[in-house]
Amino acid sequence: MSEHVTTPPALPAPAHFTAPYAPLADALAIAEFGVQNGVLSPAQRGVLLETSSSSLALTTFDFDTAVTVTLPVDTATTGTSLLDHGQLQKAVAAMVAGETKATAARTAVTVAGDLLTTDHLTLPLPALDLAQFVHPPTAAPTIAVVEAQQLLTQIQRVLPAAGTDDTLPALTGVRMTLGSQTLTLSATDRYRFAVADVPLTDSTPLEDTLSALIPASTLTRLTKRLKAYEGPVALGISDGTADSPSAPSPATGAPRVALTAASSPRVTLTMGTTTVTIRQLEGAQIPHGALFPKNADTSLTIDRATALRALKKCHAMIKAMGSTSSPVTLMWDETGALSLAPRVGTDDEQARTKGMALPSTTISGDTLRSREVSLNPPYLKDALDAFHGDTVTLHLRDEDADKPLKPVLLTAGPDVVGEDYRHLLMPIRIR
Repeated sequence: MSEHVTTPPALPAPAHFTAPYAPLADALAIAEFGVQNGVLSPAQRGVLLETSSSSLALTTFDFDTAVTVTLPVDTATTGTSLLDHGQLQKAVAAMVAGETKATAARTAVTVAGDLLTTDHLTLPLPALDLAQFVHPPTAAPTIAVVEAQQLLTQIQRVLPAAGTDDTLPALTGVRMTLGSQTLTLSATDRYRFAVADVPLTDSTPLEDTLSALIPASTLTRLTKRLKAYEGPVALGISDGTADSPSAPSPATGAPRVALTAASSPRVTLTMGTTTVTIRQLEGAQIPHGALFPKNADTSLTIDRATALRALKKCHAMIKAMGSTSSPVTLMWDETGALSLAPRVGTDDEQARTKGMALPSTTISGDTLRSREVSLNPPYLKDALDAFHGDTVTLHLRDEDADKPLKPVLLTAGPDVVGEDYRHLLMPIRIR
């Protein structure tokens, strides 16, 4: 009786291409975004090189973030190779060591399977097991477009409000909510809540809003890429329930011979020739619509630069007095004059403390008198830094005795709602 022998699928031919050093080095730098040191699998620390007759696609995937960078190459044959990303990046840089910047940029670098070659050197690099590389799921299809610099600005404004406690993963993310005209970004650590809107320049009609919770740490790393990019960013959000189980090669369009990650909820951002797909966090963020006030009892403007100067002095004094967690206090005296003071010492010492004056203009409601609002100094600084204008508007509600303190809302203009950026700060109860 003859035994049945299963023939393993044939591996593709190795990648073979020639490209100038500068664009290849840039592509490897971008691809590093999908390589994390904590990934134990050697194959997932690699960069997948997929070539066609005129293009090269570099793909990395650490199970949370997938990156694909496509660039034209001078000469190439269809093939696929998997090399250690860090080693390839260092070796390519070593190939142009000693050259001027201009000479290095145009130096032709050839990769043939595991062989790295320039006019001066040739050496083999250890190849990784292609069959062990887990390919990322298919990128989420584009449903909206925003401008990169607008997206970068708003991401940077909300990131400080994201939590860092990994035991509460839903608070370590930034919620992306896609509506008919705007992309809303929101983040909270329970003590503050930042919300920013990014206008859409193009979008697919939606029956309802779509949302995704993205790790703040991933978006922090993504800002480096956004700073170097001018142009549109295509956005896709997918729940992973109706996707193809495998992704074709971006260079050849052919099916890949290897493992493929199961589809999962994810967000895809496409910036020119770079595609970044990010796995969503599990859990739900606190809905900001229920927390942000629709109206205020008193709204007043303060000079932002003066407030930052006063905050710096007060925070420095808190540290000088040996405290690490004392708040700063907005204090309105009986005449309605506003000041910012450090909260240190005994009650008697605090009563003799005088803060730095903050000129203010009440724009709606009654002028506040004999009231105090204590805030966390670093949180207040993050909030003030997030605004770009000369003034900031504080919106306050009247307090009820023996009831939870009501948060302070900061906006750029006079409106409680409708601003493109809003920041909510939870006050600290002193007694």
